[in-house]
Amino acid sequence: MSPRRPLLVPALLICASVLAAPASPPARDRAADREALRRTLLELAQRAPFREARLGVQLVSLDDGSVVFGKDADALMNPASNVKLVTAAAALARLGPEYRFDTEFLVEPGPTDRTRTLWIRGKGDPSITTERLHAIASELAHLGLREVGELVLDDSWFDPERLAPGFEQEVSDRAYAAPTGALSLNANAVGVYLRASAPGARAIVELEPPSDYFEIVNAAAGSSSRARRASVSSSWTGDRQRITVRGTVPVSGEWAVWKRIDNPPLYFGQTFRRVLEMHGIRVRGKTRLGVVPERARLLYVAQSETFDLVLKRMNKYSSNFVAEQLMKTLGAEVKGPPGTTANGVAAAEEFLEREVGIPRGSYILRNGSGLNDTNRFTARQLTQLLQYMWERFPLAPEYLSSVGIAGKDGTLRYRFEGSEAVGRLRAKTGTLENVSALSGYVQSVGGERFAFSIMVNDHAGRTAPVVQGIDAIGAAVAAVGAPGGPDRAVATLTQPPALSPTSNEEAKTRIRTYLAVAQKADQRNLSFLRTAWRTERDPAVRAVLADSIYQSDPRDYLGTRALLDSFTPADEVYGRLRQLARELAVEVPCVGSLTSLAAEGNGEALSRLVELARPSASDVPAQRTVSSSLADVARTAPDELLVALRAASPPDRDAAVMLLARGVAAQQDADHPLWPAVRKVMASTDAAVAAFGRELEATLSQRMAAEKAPRVVQAAGTAAPAPATKPPAAPAATDRPGG
Repeated sequence: MSPRRPLLVPALLICASVLAAPASPPARDRAADREALRRTLLELAQRAPFREARLGVQLVSLDDGSVVFGKDADALMNPASNVKLVTAAAALARLGPEYRFDTEFLVEPGPTDRTRTLWIRGKGDPSITTERLHAIASELAHLGLREVGELVLDDSWFDPERLAPGFEQEVSDRAYAAPTGALSLNANAVGVYLRASAPGARAIVELEPPSDYFEIVNAAAGSSSRARRASVSSSWTGDRQRITVRGTVPVSGEWAVWKRIDNPPLYFGQTFRRVLEMHGIRVRGKTRLGVVPERARLLYVAQSETFDLVLKRMNKYSSNFVAEQLMKTLGAEVKGPPGTTANGVAAAEEFLEREVGIPRGSYILRNGSGLNDTNRFTARQLTQLLQYMWERFPLAPEYLSSVGIAGKDGTLRYRFEGSEAVGRLRAKTGTLENVSALSGYVQSVGGERFAFSIMVNDHAGRTAPVVQGIDAIGAAVAAVGAPGGPDRAVATLTQPPALSPTSNEEAKTRIRTYLAVAQKADQRNLSFLRTAWRTERDPAVRAVLADSIYQSDPRDYLGTRALLDSFTPADEVYGRLRQLARELAVEVPCVGSLTSLAAEGNGEALSRLVELARPSASDVPAQRTVSSSLADVARTAPDELLVALRAASPPDRDAAVMLLARGVAAQQDADHPLWPAVRKVMASTDAAVAAFGRELEATLSQRMAAEKAPRVVQAAGTAAPAPATKPPAAPAATDRPGG
């Protein structure tokens, strides 16, 4: 039987031409508009937080090619995920917008119904999902396949190096750090779904997709609390992927998280084996790695989704996995298999030099995703690339449509709200620690079209003010020709409504409403909540709104960002929420969500939780809550908690360690995961880290001993501390409970 491909119905390609710009204003008016824009951008660049950071900006008119504004445009900077603009451009130029990824299914010569071996040869398709595996299995069944001996996986189109340069800078099991593979499934990540049937009962853990590739270690239990105190980790044991779940899961709802896997071909193969059996195709033998022999007969070819959809997944949602798959595919197709990151980078560099005019050696390109401290480009270079892609019509439609639309979709869905940039600006975001970037295109209200690149490196403090400043630049450009012009646009985005507490009664009414909305956990409420959050003037109520946004969709990064930006330990937020919560007879809003994020290892949430200890000093119920939260987090994310404690100010650290010791002592767990984490810090080769570990161990031991010390009951019935004695010596590391 001849090889069979899925039926490809040619799609009508609608090339919507760019709308004609309004008639150009007189040269004198355009010059005046540009001068006003320059003044606005220059003044904005001199404000905080740009003043304390490194800022590179380039703004070019696509109508006449002139540079409208620049600041340190030739400074090499970390572009973060703006590197994906380079990857997308090189992939489109070298592979073509019509490119499809093939996955080949081959059998032994002879009858199809029973074959000794089914070979699967992958060629880097980043779009294969569990749903597509079912469609493939159905096709194979219709081709007559009924029984297979061995399932052999050919992953040789790519080299065996799973991680691109830069990925080694952090050890993470999160989905954004997924490895590459010529045979890959679900972006090489697994969905872990948690729920509980009853308090104290073993939590229910389900995986998507179900597969014999996994083993589950379930140490989680149900809880009557609405707060989630669970962590999920993923690790390779040598023959299986171990998914470990710890902590507590509320009975009131389910929670899901995606984690990376470590062996892409085996993940694909073991999962596909189960899918085949669900479609009536029995697999009798092993699932193993191997290479397709010359004698194999091609039975079926599964093709990827169209290339424009692949690019949209990479750029609109900033998929590191797709970016690194594309870089290796470039290497394989341009330089020959096996595809390597180095060869993909070489192909991209040739494209930049020969076609875009950016010479080798003037930038640093090491991976396709922009992850971590690896790449360097200038704002001028990225703008030059954007200009080139704009002018190359055969590639421009797919390229422009791949990036996020301000206020509409992707990572820009909730940015630029209320500004002229909504729907007018298309760009790629970039975010790393102390790095924020935005590069793309914008058409002003007056009709002029621009390419721009904005990169901010080495900024201090929170990311939110930096993002706000970047958005103000984009909004200013979009507002050229609008009433009020760039100045009004900048004022709208950078001058938040004057925050002023409302009366307690009014605040309680609104908080009660938003807490009820949060309990529904309905994503359809997000638009309403975000509008209310953006316009709310009471900082305490605004924090509750942010918490409601987060609880409505805990998996949305933007909801997490809103919560972390709005909830602070300041009196006008945390202090007032404690007071209002007592009057409403509810738990203090935001703390539960913050602890849930901290329990997952979110570094910023951990830092914020540590900061709550000191302002809770005079509030016994708040101390109990924070103490319990810290102890729970120490159980699920002990290593990350120690990092946050070390980074905290001495007063915050001392207050947090006291409450942490109290919480761990109350849990009475001799095998508490905190102690192995402390011992690991003590054994660090970094002298400062090791010293911190020793000091922390001694402090925790002494304070836990004090918490466990007997109390002397006075005649009046009040408790007094036991008579002063010499503090017990901290036991040696080997004597620590559980070790």
